[in-house]
Amino acid sequence: MSAASPWLRLRWRAEAYLVRALFALMRALGPQRASNLGGFVARAIGPWLPVSRIARVNLRLAFPDHDEAWRTDVLRAMWDNLGRTAAELACLDEIVADPAAVEVVGAEQVDAAARSGGPWILVSGHFANWEIELPMAARRGVVPGVVYRAIANPHLDGLIAAIRTRAMGGRAVMLPKGAAGARATLAYLKAGGVVGMLVDQKMNDGIAARLFGRTAMTAPAAAHLALRFGCPLIPARAVRLGPARFRIEVLPPIPLPEAKDRHAAVAEVTQRLNDLIEAWAKERPAEWLWLHRRFDKALYARGP
Repeated sequence: MSAASPWLRLRWRAEAYLVRALFALMRALGPQRASNLGGFVARAIGPWLPVSRIARVNLRLAFPDHDEAWRTDVLRAMWDNLGRTAAELACLDEIVADPAAVEVVGAEQVDAAARSGGPWILVSGHFANWEIELPMAARRGVVPGVVYRAIANPHLDGLIAAIRTRAMGGRAVMLPKGAAGARATLAYLKAGGVVGMLVDQKMNDGIAARLFGRTAMTAPAAAHLALRFGCPLIPARAVRLGPARFRIEVLPPIPLPEAKDRHAAVAEVTQRLNDLIEAWAKERPAEWLWLHRRFDKALYARGP
């Protein structure tokens, strides 16, 4: 932060003050009313933002048999979910502490992995409110290592990290992406820790895997780590049931191949993860974040 210009530091502080004020409002409203307000604002504004063009291209590529009206409805519902997720972040600790707000299906998978005493990896994607998954794991006695992309504004980054840590009972280990974060993640797993990773974003220097019938550069880190440590790779997703109400679905560990060729094994596991992300997105398309450029950039240059 010391290398930033005075004007940039001033902007960062102003942004942080604004977000803190908005979060204070959301907490005053309470989880359900905050969720409803966030959804209302986002579905009214979001579809008109330039970034929505990326989502329209992705929806056309993923669902070529559906018409434009259907894709418009999904886009609006996606923004509704995203607005709710942003507003619910301010109330994250309240939501995960309310037994009526979150139900967990497949909790025995987490409990079994936790009892095993070794490292394991929880993988998910940007579905419904993905922020509730690791806090719910923490409530089952897990101390999660959170692999995340740091926000450029350090004040906001610290604010979000504090919210996440508070929701996890103050015991989370934050692992920002990057060289230092990668070393910390390796050390945490080596010590028998639990790491949570979102695996549905594009990584330009990743590996090619299929997604919705097209090549998508995909981050192989989860596969690399699971194979390196021979640890369970457990998929989970959040499903939205209503304003600030969710179901977390935890699946059995993804089988790890015994192939001698490490590159082939990484590619196989990474493809299995993409297949799972695709199946979830097809089942509940409005709950996935369609705003990432997952495919070749040329497709977005000529898309709608």
